[in-house]
Amino acid sequence: MSHPVFIGIDLGTSGVRANAIDREGELLAESRTALPPSTQPRPNYQEQQPVDWWKAVVHTIDALPADIRQEIQAITVDGTSGTLLLSDEQGKPVSPALMYNDQRAQTEAVSLADIAPPQAAVHSPNSALAKLMWLENNGFAGRHALHQADWIATQLGAPPGVSDENNCLKLGYDPVTRRWPDWIDDTGLDPNLFPKVAAVGHTIGRLSSELRKRWDCRNPVSLIAGTTDSNAATLATGINRTGDAATALGSTLVLKILSGQPVFAPEYGIYSHRMGGRWLVGGASNSGGLVLRKYFTEEQLKRLSGQVDPRRDSGLDYYPLPSPGERFPLNDPQLRPRLNPRPENEVHFLHGLLEGIARIEQQGYLRLHELGAPFPGRILTTGGGATNETWRRLRERIIGVPIRKAVHSEAAYGAALIAAGRIAW
Repeated sequence: MSHPVFIGIDLGTSGVRANAIDREGELLAESRTALPPSTQPRPNYQEQQPVDWWKAVVHTIDALPADIRQEIQAITVDGTSGTLLLSDEQGKPVSPALMYNDQRAQTEAVSLADIAPPQAAVHSPNSALAKLMWLENNGFAGRHALHQADWIATQLGAPPGVSDENNCLKLGYDPVTRRWPDWIDDTGLDPNLFPKVAAVGHTIGRLSSELRKRWDCRNPVSLIAGTTDSNAATLATGINRTGDAATALGSTLVLKILSGQPVFAPEYGIYSHRMGGRWLVGGASNSGGLVLRKYFTEEQLKRLSGQVDPRRDSGLDYYPLPSPGERFPLNDPQLRPRLNPRPENEVHFLHGLLEGIARIEQQGYLRLHELGAPFPGRILTTGGGATNETWRRLRERIIGVPIRKAVHSEAAYGAALIAAGRIAW
C-alpha cells in the first residue's frame, strides 16, 4: 500500500487496542494486547505499572501488518480519564499509576471543596488533581504530572510535560479560559508539575527515530494530542455536526452531544470537554442495561423484544434503576426504582422497562437542552442495547429524532479519526 495510514491507540483498564485507518476513515487493520490487572495493595487503591502499558503498546503496534506500519503518518493516543503518575525530567516514572477508579485521595478531595469552584471537575477522590495532591503528600517527588495518554505519547517521542485539554479537565484545567486557574496555587502544589496543554488534534511531537526504524516507517510520523477514552469512543460514532448526539446503552445510560457552548452542572454530573470551537457535553444515568439483566437473560431479551410493539405505549410508568440513587437527569441520591405495578406478562413488563429507560434518555437530552446544549438532531447509539431494533424504534418514537446504530464505537477508532484530521473542529 502507498497511501497514508493513521493510528489510534486506546489504553483501557484491561488492554491496549490499535486501529489503523486511511484518510477516508476506512478501517485497515486492528490489533490488541491484554494488560495485567490492576493491583490493590490497600483498600481503595487501584494501581498499574506504566511499563506494562508501554510493553503492550509496542506489542500492539508490532502486531499490525508491516505494510500498514510503513505508511504511518500520524498517531493519537487516548487513555482512561483521571489516571495519573509522576515522572522525572526525562519522563521516567517515579510513582505507580493511580488508576481512574483509585479512591485513596479522600482527604485531598475534602480539602479541594474549600479551594476549587463547584463547577471544577476535581471534587472526587478519583480526580487527577486529588491524586496528584495525594502523591505529593505521601513522599512522591517528580517533575511532571502525566496522564496515561500523556506518558505513552512521551514514550513515543513527544516531550514530557505535555497533555491535552480533555485529560486535563480533572486536573483542574479551565477549558473555557484555556489556562490553569489561579485557585490551583491554593493547593500548594508546584505549578511546574502541571503540563503544558495542547488542543485536541494539535501536533505535539514526532515519533522517535528508534521507533520509526523499528516499525520501518517511510516518513516522519506526527504525534497528535488525544483525549480521554470515553470521548474517543464518542467521536468514533461519527458525530460531527452541532446537535449530533451519542447514546451509549451499556450497563448504564451515557448521553453526549456536540454543543456550540459548554455546560457545567456538577449537581447533575454534567461537564463539558472542549473540541476545538465546540464542546462535547455529557451526563450519565444509573439506569441502563444492568436493570434489564436483573430480570432477563440475553436470550430472553432477544426473544421477548421481538414481541414488543414499539409503536404502542405500554401504559406503565417506570423509572428503572438497579438500586436507589440517581444523579442525571434527576439529582436525587435517595430516588428509589419505580417498577410497579409488575404485569404477569413478561413481554408487557419488558415493554415497560424499555420505555422507562427511553424516557430517561429523553429527559436527559431535555435536561442538557434546558442547561444550554442543543436538543439532538440525530442520535447515534453504541453499547449492547444498540443491537435491539425494537428498542431503537421505541426510543425514536419517544424522543422524536432519528436514531441509528453507530458503525464504529471503539475508542481506538475515534483516536485514529483525530490522527487523520477527520474531526470537524
